[in-house]
Amino acid sequence: MLQKLLIKNYALIQELNIEPSPNLNTITGETGAGKSIMLGAVGLLIGKRADTKVLYSSEKKCIVEGIFNIKEYNLKSFFENEDLDYDEECVIRREISASGKSRAFINDTPVTLDVLKKLGAYLMDVHSQHETLLLGDQDFQLRIIDAYSNTLDSLSEYQALYKSYVEAHRKLKSFKENSAQLQQEKEFNQFQFDELDKAKLKADEQDDLENKLEILENGEQIKLKLSEAYELVDGSEFSAIQNLHQAVESLKSIQTYGKDFQELSDRLNSTFIEIQDIAKELEITANEFEHQPEELQYTQERLSLIYSLQQKHKVDKVVDLIKVKDELEDKLLSVQDAEGSEQKLQQAVDQTFENMNKKAQEISKKRTQHFNKLENELIDLLADLGMENAIVKIDNQPKDHDKTGIDDIKILFSANKGIAPQNLKNVASGGEFSRLMFSIKYIMADKIAMPTIIFDEIDTGISGEIAIKMVNMMLKMSENHQVITISHLPQIAAKGHQHYFVYKDNSSEKSVSKIKLLTKDERSMEIAKMIGGKNPSESAIQSAKELLAV
Repeated sequence: MLQKLLIKNYALIQELNIEPSPNLNTITGETGAGKSIMLGAVGLLIGKRADTKVLYSSEKKCIVEGIFNIKEYNLKSFFENEDLDYDEECVIRREISASGKSRAFINDTPVTLDVLKKLGAYLMDVHSQHETLLLGDQDFQLRIIDAYSNTLDSLSEYQALYKSYVEAHRKLKSFKENSAQLQQEKEFNQFQFDELDKAKLKADEQDDLENKLEILENGEQIKLKLSEAYELVDGSEFSAIQNLHQAVESLKSIQTYGKDFQELSDRLNSTFIEIQDIAKELEITANEFEHQPEELQYTQERLSLIYSLQQKHKVDKVVDLIKVKDELEDKLLSVQDAEGSEQKLQQAVDQTFENMNKKAQEISKKRTQHFNKLENELIDLLADLGMENAIVKIDNQPKDHDKTGIDDIKILFSANKGIAPQNLKNVASGGEFSRLMFSIKYIMADKIAMPTIIFDEIDTGISGEIAIKMVNMMLKMSENHQVITISHLPQIAAKGHQHYFVYKDNSSEKSVSKIKLLTKDERSMEIAKMIGGKNPSESAIQSAKELLAV
């Protein structure tokens, strides 16, 4: 429920404050005084967009603030989900700066317009011309049916089942497409797998083979150089070994003459022993090393195979070839397992469809059971509102499952005798639409939460006894819901628990829209003016008092 509304620097409004009644509030005023401007400001609180054109003064920011009592609305989970502080007294504020920057706050926490729209939908229900046009929308009509037949919770359950079915069907379709592709590729994949499997690849063999190939390709030179090295070290009369032996013997003969000579002798002797060992290894290696043309050919062929496979599969390492082989094997196994997997996926689709369809049938049955009752209630209400010949018919045709169920529902309407009811968007005038929507709101008030209901000149095109019936309906709605109505009819203005008057003050250089809560006497005079004009007669004043007294 809206407890307080503050509007600053918006359009023709410098500053406006109201504290509406929790029941029926009426707002009146001359055309152009600013009634709709105030409604536009309220729209900012429920997430409507704005720009700098709304500023009364371009040097100040626009502020619209609403304080709502949300104790009875069960909104704690909403605040938790949006990470907002919860308080039974909720403050919503919009600010539009002179630069055009817009900011929104809920309990002083900055929020996006999307979050504000979500919360606004719980707090205020604004009946405007735009919403009246929605009545021709089929999805909007279906929401009316679901609210009336109390199937909204069941519909949420159905939509979860529908989502599961769509996902299961998507998985099956994707699997079939992949399976068909794999089946087409099976022969080629089998050939590539067999080729890699036959190669018996080892992860580290490429480096070993490349090193081995380098040795085998230079075998003759290697053997020659090994032999040359051996000859120089120990294989000739004047070899390094012979010369080192003489040097060792020479140092041994003087090693007793000093510590330095002893150390030199020991070091040279150690070197001599190491060279002798190297000479033996050179001799053995040179004698055993042989040119191996067969091994060379094998190594070349093996590496050629590896290089060819790498080029074919666009990889650089043997380990990547092994990975390709494993992937090909998985694909081949997938083809083998496809039949069993497809059967399981089909079973999942069938089961989710059965669950979804069962819930859809349940919802459809419940919706259908309420058609006649809703039709009759609307027809009776429309008759009270001066449309005695109005006919409302709810048409339902079966359709394939979608997110709303299996019902293709249309509300058909005729305002005139002898004219068959037709689709709403084809037959109803603006005034007829407004009265039909009002009747729907009246019925829905007891079906769904509509905390603060705002009617923007819904009484256009009616008068007299019909206006009295309409305002009595508003009074009934206001027993459980806060109602604010902008009206130009005295019959409606007189019934409000509070009556606000919007007027334009032209006393300064720039016009300003103002609003005031009328006292009892002020209210009598304003209603008298609505009846008899600017200077009402005594009879108009008396009529106003009578309207207020009823």
